[in-house]
Amino acid sequence: MSNFTIPETQKAAVVAKTGGSIEIKNDHPVRAPKDLAPGECLVKLECSGACHTDLHAALGDWPLAPKLPLIGGHEGVGIIVAIGEHTSKSPVKVGDRVGIKWLADSCLQCEQCRKGREQCCSEAKLSGFTVDGTFQEYVVSFVNHVTPIPEGLPSDEAASILCAGVTVYRAIKYSQTEAGDWMVLPGAGGGLGHLAIQYARVRGLRVIAVDTGAEKKELCLKLGAEKWIDFKESKDIVQDIRDATGGQGAHSAVVTSAASSGYTQAVDYLRPGGTLMAVGLPGQAKLEASIFFTVLKGISILGSYVGNRQDAREAIDIAARGQVKVHFVSRPLADLKDVYEGMKAGTIAGRVVLDMSKK
Repeated sequence: MSNFTIPETQKAAVVAKTGGSIEIKNDHPVRAPKDLAPGECLVKLECSGACHTDLHAALGDWPLAPKLPLIGGHEGVGIIVAIGEHTSKSPVKVGDRVGIKWLADSCLQCEQCRKGREQCCSEAKLSGFTVDGTFQEYVVSFVNHVTPIPEGLPSDEAASILCAGVTVYRAIKYSQTEAGDWMVLPGAGGGLGHLAIQYARVRGLRVIAVDTGAEKKELCLKLGAEKWIDFKESKDIVQDIRDATGGQGAHSAVVTSAASSGYTQAVDYLRPGGTLMAVGLPGQAKLEASIFFTVLKGISILGSYVGNRQDAREAIDIAARGQVKVHFVSRPLADLKDVYEGMKAGTIAGRVVLDMSKK
């Protein structure tokens, strides 16, 4: 049994209907420990990252519909305060500090799970989308999928690694690149992009950052990008990338932006044998590219969707060793609506982390 005092109600950010406004409730119920199912755990959250995916869930503009009413959020870090009775062989215990990812749970038995594609499991539960997420003080999660957070890594720094970090880490891991190769990162100054720069540098890759604005330029160059291209100022992005890579083009592109143009241009600026990693999730846009040149140049186009449990541990471990740092600002949960407005306008450099202790 838990030795923690668990309240009956809590503060939570609730979306009542698709496209509707966020309501901050101070009397949202907390699941009692006795009501936890085997395999479930109750986590008292210290903080939660805010991701562009959460905005899509609130707006309901994806082809997949979220549950309603919905508590969003899927980058939470906190302490396990209770575990469901009759849970067997739990890899975590009460008192452990853990992270909660987009993938909240999966069956672990199907072909996708067995092959390390747990995020593609047909029974997958998604934090802040199909189950309530981390924009609340207490969240129910699952012992087999929470990620242990190493000592020494602050919770607010760990939060965004759990989605933004693991997502770009896995994409770079499978980008078919080697140390010394060129990688293009459209959307490099954003929440995913600024982490992608760092994970790419850890793997010895040379980074071309594509984004816009002085603040994002400063951030990208500070983090190790060798070349900056402002897509609003460039007259020819494809040619600029070719010029930066000795005329041959880049070896790979990890497209984290939600704009379809980021995908369309990639086939043109990738060199023969290059790899396009599709990561950003625009709601309705189509992937358009020249079939002729995709075939002629031997271009690989691979979709990369968040990451599995092992990817998460690897991404967190790199951050815990100080090789990747999240550029973030801390805000209270009550500011979530303003954060979403900043996401819509594209004015947020880096990441926003919501501190549950702030008023």
